[in-house]
Amino acid sequence: MKITIHEDKVKVTPSIKSYIEEKLGRLNKYFETPEEINATVRVRVRNLDQIIEVTIPTKDFTLRREEIDNDLYAAIDLVIDKLERQIRKNKTRFERKYKDNSVAMINYDFDIAKEEVSNTKIVKRKDIDTKPMSEEEAILQAELLSHDFFAFKNIDEDCVSVLYQRKDGNFGILNVR
Repeated sequence: MKITIHEDKVKVTPSIKSYIEEKLGRLNKYFETPEEINATVRVRVRNLDQIIEVTIPTKDFTLRREEIDNDLYAAIDLVIDKLERQIRKNKTRFERKYKDNSVAMINYDFDIAKEEVSNTKIVKRKDIDTKPMSEEEAILQAELLSHDFFAFKNIDEDCVSVLYQRKDGNFGILNVR
């Protein structure tokens, strides 16, 4: 796996770089051709928090995880464990969707524990009537409802939009065209 490390307000020492490469190397067994995979690692600091974000784009899907901890090494361990768990948990879904693809990126020859099999399903479906509104009004509605997301007809963009609250407390908008 090719690894690109980006630093943000922190200096990645050779020992940290080596540790990241060693831990990400654990994921190679899940890919058919790990040498073709390009992982991007972003290491940053916010106050006392050490933040590591790992993004692994493949031809068919993108794996991404972010972890925050006071100890950078602990954050690295957590993010790798969660990425590995994400791959193992979704093995059946990957297999079903991408196995027939002749250039599939996942190696399906690993065993998973019974509790790791994903049985996620849609348990509720809800129809909503949206009224045209501005983005500012949508923020107000989301805050009044104490929701971290809100779907609405965006009069500013002339489309359906989803407003969502980001981890930093600000909002983001997804426009559906």
